[in-house]
Amino acid sequence: MNSIIKGRVWKFGDNIDTDIIIPGRYLTLRDPNEMASHAFEPIDQEFGKKVKKGDIILGGKNFGSGSSREEAPFVLKQLGISAIVAESFARIFFRNAINLGIPLIEIKEISKKVKAGQEIEIDLPNGTLKNLESQEIFKYAPIPDFLMDILQAGGAIEAIKKRIKK
Repeated sequence: MNSIIKGRVWKFGDNIDTDIIIPGRYLTLRDPNEMASHAFEPIDQEFGKKVKKGDIILGGKNFGSGSSREEAPFVLKQLGISAIVAESFARIFFRNAINLGIPLIEIKEISKKVKAGQEIEIDLPNGTLKNLESQEIFKYAPIPDFLMDILQAGGAIEAIKKRIKK
């Protein structure tokens, strides 16, 4: 994982729950790509076809609320989402995403400052997000080292494998 993440923004609102991220009727699919193609279908039926590897999700408050299903961050990782930025996250979604190796960034009021389609740059070590169109820079509390270790390894399982090898 790169410590500088740059990508195009897909913007969603407040209270995006895991059933919006991946509707329950698709949880029985065994092909990860087919499952991921249905991400955000209740809001944007074409999202799974239009999103590109490296793109970034921007949410409002309480992103990832609802059930504790790990499939929600899994499909976003499968699609190549490089990071998720929101005003706040549901705690279980936060933990599941980190465990799968997806960086999550919390910045208050960020959904009022960045528009869909804009490009942003996230500097993980320095705790900054830059809107590359407006040149505005937003500070956030950097991700703690123990979580960065998980992200750098590609997720919790890979981090554990790395520790065992030492």
